[in-house]
Amino acid sequence: MARAKVTVDKGADGVAVITVDYPPVNAISTEVQNALFRTFTQLHSDQGVKAIVLKGANGKFCGGGDIRGFQKIQEKGFDGEELVVSGFTLMNDVIEGGSKPVVAAIQGFALGGGLELAMACNARITAPDVQLGLVELQLGIIPGLGGTQRLPRLVGLQRAIDMLLASKTLDSKEALKVGLVDDVVAHSDLLAAARKWALDIHEGYRPWHRSLQSIDKIGSLPKALDVLENARAKVKKTYTNVSYPSVLLDVIKEGLVNGAVAGVILEGKACQDLIRTPEAKGLMHVFFAQRSSSRVPGITDRGLIPHPIRKAAVVGGALMGSGIATALALSKIPVILKEVDSKQLDAGIRKIHANLKNRASSGKITEEEARRSIALVKGVLDYEDFYNVDIVIEAVTENIPLKQKIFYELEQACPSHCILATNTSSIDLEVIGANIKSQDRLIGAHFFSPAHVMRLLEIVRTNKTSLQTIVDLLGLSKSLKKVPVVVKSSPGFAVNRVFFPYGMGAHLLADLGVDPYRIDAVIKSFGMPMGPFRMADLGGFQTGILVGKIWLQAYPDRVYASQLMNLMYNDKRLGESSGKGYYNYHGSRKEHPAPELKQYLDRSRKLSGLSPPDKLRIFSLQIADITDQEITEMIFFPVINEACRVLEEKVVISSSDLDIASVLGMAFPAYRGGIAFWGDHIGAGYIFSKLLNWTNMYGNFFKPSEALEKCATQKIPLAQLPLQGASRL
Repeated sequence: MARAKVTVDKGADGVAVITVDYPPVNAISTEVQNALFRTFTQLHSDQGVKAIVLKGANGKFCGGGDIRGFQKIQEKGFDGEELVVSGFTLMNDVIEGGSKPVVAAIQGFALGGGLELAMACNARITAPDVQLGLVELQLGIIPGLGGTQRLPRLVGLQRAIDMLLASKTLDSKEALKVGLVDDVVAHSDLLAAARKWALDIHEGYRPWHRSLQSIDKIGSLPKALDVLENARAKVKKTYTNVSYPSVLLDVIKEGLVNGAVAGVILEGKACQDLIRTPEAKGLMHVFFAQRSSSRVPGITDRGLIPHPIRKAAVVGGALMGSGIATALALSKIPVILKEVDSKQLDAGIRKIHANLKNRASSGKITEEEARRSIALVKGVLDYEDFYNVDIVIEAVTENIPLKQKIFYELEQACPSHCILATNTSSIDLEVIGANIKSQDRLIGAHFFSPAHVMRLLEIVRTNKTSLQTIVDLLGLSKSLKKVPVVVKSSPGFAVNRVFFPYGMGAHLLADLGVDPYRIDAVIKSFGMPMGPFRMADLGGFQTGILVGKIWLQAYPDRVYASQLMNLMYNDKRLGESSGKGYYNYHGSRKEHPAPELKQYLDRSRKLSGLSPPDKLRIFSLQIADITDQEITEMIFFPVINEACRVLEEKVVISSSDLDIASVLGMAFPAYRGGIAFWGDHIGAGYIFSKLLNWTNMYGNFFKPSEALEKCATQKIPLAQLPLQGASRL
């Protein structure tokens, strides 16, 4: 691991340049803070130094706090090294309040603690295209080096609150416009400009700003408190189950009411307290899980270089195919979209246009970028133009004979180097590619809908997929700005496999007598964006029934096959697309309770056999007493149980891959750390005992897996699965 270095270069002009060099992002570790304190203290007492410039090495200013150090604090209570002085003293007294003016010369980024460090300087000069922001809330903590007090005093209270709550970053031009930085200059001029600015402050030609003392952008106290209370009302609606947004507002208020110094003191204590919370542990775990998923042992460490994807093709222009084509075009990759007839092709092209138009109207891309992306898409009705594509992604309906036919045709039409990828969400790749010879080029590229928005990409390999093909798809995922998770081919792969009990558990509870609308409310309160019945409406009943058959065939020993969806489907209730499913939709996407659902529930409950007539009254009383916690556990513990099987079968590389996949693929609450991480937080022993009890009551749907049982009895974390320690892939 790289050691931190803080070096000094004293110039003949009297300006000392301090450089922080701590790869990869020049994070502010305890070691860096101590070195900065010693260096600044020496320079402030050096009579030959008039002013100071602070910069980072390798074209990066500072990426923020040392998150690995935070994790050490979570595990051991300290990060291995004691601070010589507090962050409060370093930022307030030594840097901002020192005897020599300090100017930050910013390249690359100044994020989190990096921006706090820059704001403590007396001026900030940036190169173009620098990203600046306080992004700590993404980690479940708040700024801890004065950021909650300095940012409002530099950019205004409302803008600061908006930036902090959204972890929003600004580019150099935006930062200059709002007063966060003082000037933007060319890369080649940055150091010279910063030196001159620092000397100008020393000579009195420019003001010596100390941002903590500034109040002109705060406004009157009554108005500032109104802004804060409005923000608090929004936080209560937006953030559930977590405390850090409210703590952030409390700290800002302290600075408004009792002064910035009091605010900084409270901020430091609150930040340290938040580091130790389960939410911070979960979010920091997700942070590293996302960054490690593209490093695959036995694959990315073989020295293979990804081949460039110069041209791509997508077969099927419905929702998924058009989304994939949009993602490729947005990444400046020419793409061919193939459909079976002109009507469906035109519909697919219109979807791509609509996707790009929506991106432009929301400000995510410019109108010009949208036009350029549209120009990269070509619609076709045959394979004539497939002769020089580097990858083709099949995205037709989940129909095995159809997919097999398409892949047979693709092998004939595409060049010998072309990657043959399928977007199937659940079908075993060896079944899809049964009729082709090029098994080494066969791979799964499972996007999640909408494909141009959702960040997860499951890369599905068979035993015959070449390492080069996997590396090539990992390279494409980087171009598409996706988070890749490499998985082994099996029914459902990782995400859908792990979460198939999610909907089944909800239906089992409904068949037991629990109100589906209550189930949805409880699961939404847990942190999911919507409940399982609303999600079933969104996905559509045709897809739900089709996938249900796949699970029944693949895992007949542990599925729960409720008849509720089938009963409604037979009556043309198809989900949101038809205007009625578990909910009714009155010409909009807003769901409304459906009074007629009761008749379907009554019929499904009778067919389920879960409540014997001779015990119906006692059974109903038990269900009436079910708690929200029990509902949550009966839905999510079977999911954890299946996650244990997936880990033990080595479907994924590691539990952290499964965690990031659950967060990005199923919107599992990131602050819970992912499905396996949350399972370890709950404890395998407790989960095992509950599942065993429900198995005795309701059947094998809840039966604990052998892997979970071993973890429970041997007190082994789920993160250590598979227990035999064999190669994961």
